[in-house]
Amino acid sequence: MPTPFSVDEYVRWSDVDYAGIIFYGAYVRFFEIAETELFRHAGIPYGEVFDRYDIWLPRAHLECDFMYPAKLDDELRVAAYFTRFGRSSIRIHFDVVHRGAGVLAATGHEILVCTNRADLRPVSIPDDLRTQLDPYRMSTEDARAALGVEGPA
Repeated sequence: MPTPFSVDEYVRWSDVDYAGIIFYGAYVRFFEIAETELFRHAGIPYGEVFDRYDIWLPRAHLECDFMYPAKLDDELRVAAYFTRFGRSSIRIHFDVVHRGAGVLAATGHEILVCTNRADLRPVSIPDDLRTQLDPYRMSTEDARAALGVEGPA
């Protein structure tokens, strides 16, 4: 069974609101950490992707749903995996598991568009990049089964 890449991270003081609950924008930081480390784990750190392939991967879409309130010092497992590779787009999905409660705290996804660096026009995803990232492609159902959690599709 495929396994999503994951990192464990604590909710920090800068992530919470006055009530001590993680605020919605903080999840973007968690997504970025998981995405960056997934690329590194796949053998192609982000610092090399852009120069090696002469591309950018700007975000065209970001979506997030919140299910369980994480609080200051709670430990979260942030899983990242790819659910779709198009000709020039990549859909990366994130599942944030509250380690103490064993439930999904949030889910989200981003759509990255592979563009040339000169004028940001879409270009095909380089075959080598797709090959390196493909082991992390799976369905949300398979990823959540591997994480031991249930959640919305």
